[in-house]
Amino acid sequence: MNLRRRSKATSEVSTHSLNDIMFFLLLFFLIASTMANPAVIKVLLPKAKQTTTPVNVRQVNLIVTKDIKFYLGKDKKEIFKQDLKASLVKYAEANKDTQEGTKQDLTFVLHIDSEVPWKEVVEILDLGKELNLRMVAATDKK
Repeated sequence: MNLRRRSKATSEVSTHSLNDIMFFLLLFFLIASTMANPAVIKVLLPKAKQTTTPVNVRQVNLIVTKDIKFYLGKDKKEIFKQDLKASLVKYAEANKDTQEGTKQDLTFVLHIDSEVPWKEVVEILDLGKELNLRMVAATDKK
């Protein structure tokens, strides 16, 4: 009497290397996602019930961080506080509409951190009023 079991061929899939592959993919996507926006300046904006954005208006971003650093334009070039007036005039003149010949067609959007003292905000708004520039404050939705 033969009581031995018959040996059956079993097929297995080795998943040992999948852990390494998943780790490298995770690492790649983490690094790639941080490189997607390398020139982003984090600013915590104040909250508002309603936010509106003007349509068909040329906008220039003026960013003020909580440690009172100023960044102007699309390239987010850092400028010093004492050079703010000259930079605003220079930027407005460079972007002046040739048909109308006024600085009013350009709108400066102020992205000011909520921790910036009001004194600084009022100084910037007074400077805009003095230079006859249009300035609006950016906010986040509540």
